[in-house]
Amino acid sequence: MRSALLAGLCAAFVSVAVLAQQPDPPAQAAATTAAAPKLTDAEIEDFLLHAKVIKTKGAKKGVTATLRATLTDGKLTHDAQIQDIDEHQQVFNGSGGTTEFDFRDSWSFNVAGYRVDRLIAMNMVPVSVARKWNYKDAAFTWWIDDVVMDEEQRIKEKTEPPHTDVWNQQMQMVRVFDELIANVDRNLGNLLITKDWRLWPIDHTRAFRTNKELKKPLNVTHADRAVVERMKALDKESLRKATSKYLTTFQIDAILARRDAIVKRLDSIGPGALYDRTGW
Repeated sequence: MRSALLAGLCAAFVSVAVLAQQPDPPAQAAATTAAAPKLTDAEIEDFLLHAKVIKTKGAKKGVTATLRATLTDGKLTHDAQIQDIDEHQQVFNGSGGTTEFDFRDSWSFNVAGYRVDRLIAMNMVPVSVARKWNYKDAAFTWWIDDVVMDEEQRIKEKTEPPHTDVWNQQMQMVRVFDELIANVDRNLGNLLITKDWRLWPIDHTRAFRTNKELKKPLNVTHADRAVVERMKALDKESLRKATSKYLTTFQIDAILARRDAIVKRLDSIGPGALYDRTGW
């Protein structure tokens, strides 16, 4: 009886000592916030444009000579993706026997993709800026943190998202975006998934074709209501102002034509085609 009482007193003493060592909740939350500041798009752009490149290495995936670079401005150190590919071919024979005329594979479309994404407030494409690298024009794109897998790995390992409805909303918007920018090279490896199950579409170097029709209209089934409203508000002047350094007039006209086709397609499906974004 006495030994049991002593054991209980010792356990209580240890519990009090442990609790005394723990920071109270407000202090702990403040420390976490300070360790991981959230940057605005403008702040990320400024970092990518001006931070010093201190080392580079080849990226593990991709066929466009992508580099992974570490940058620092003295206060922040972070990685970026560098792509300087800029190829133009009259006739390009792709995999699977496909042929494309007036083929273009360009770093500049990464920057244009980011800018169009922000114009329609989709906010899924990583920040990307134009900057010189080894005396060549290139895209410096923010390296996404906390990536746990890509879509190819997710499917291979049969990993299910925790919230299917949120996941489906993101995938639906990627499909709509790819139709809007005429991305002919979307593959599962350039759909990155972070630990919070955010989906990040990257690598748009083979986008912005001049076709005015949708390549895969059946991919347009649902879309974020607010994004569709922003798409409807797009006009030639706003697109020109945001992308004229990277896109031709023909490419900008084609975006607007495909936008019209996307809106028409969603209208034909009815009110159920639009949703209000939740959880991402």
